[in-house]
Amino acid sequence: MNFEKVVFSFFIVLALSLNFGFFLGSMDNPDHHNVFELFATIVVNLITTVLKFGERTQIGAVLLATSLVADLELIAAACVWTYAVHIAGTGLTPSTMVMIVSLAGGALLANAISVILLVIEMSYIRR
Repeated sequence: MNFEKVVFSFFIVLALSLNFGFFLGSMDNPDHHNVFELFATIVVNLITTVLKFGERTQIGAVLLATSLVADLELIAAACVWTYAVHIAGTGLTPSTMVMIVSLAGGALLANAISVILLVIEMSYIRR
C-alpha cells in the first residue's frame, strides 16, 4: 500500500465530505450552515490543492483544475459571508445565505468530480 496515495485520497474525500456537510440544510437558514465548517472546508480544500501539485498525469491536471475551482468558490463564499457580517453590517439575510450556500454547492460539484476522477484513476491502476 502506498502511504502517499492514502493521504492523497484521504484529503480528497475529506474535502468532499466537509463540503457536503456545510452544504446540507435549508439554503436560506444560517442556523443550518456553520462558519467554522466553511473554514474547515476551505483549509482542507487548500491542502488538497497543494497535494494535487505533485500529480504529473493528464488526470492530475484535471484534478488540480477541479481543486482550484472548489478553492475559488469556497473563498468567494467566505468573502460574501465576511462582507455581509463585518463590512456591510446587514448580517446573514436569507438572500445572502443562499448566495453563500450556492457557491459552496458549486465547490461541492467540483469536489465530487474530483472524487469520481480519483476512483476512475484507481480503477485503471488495478488493471
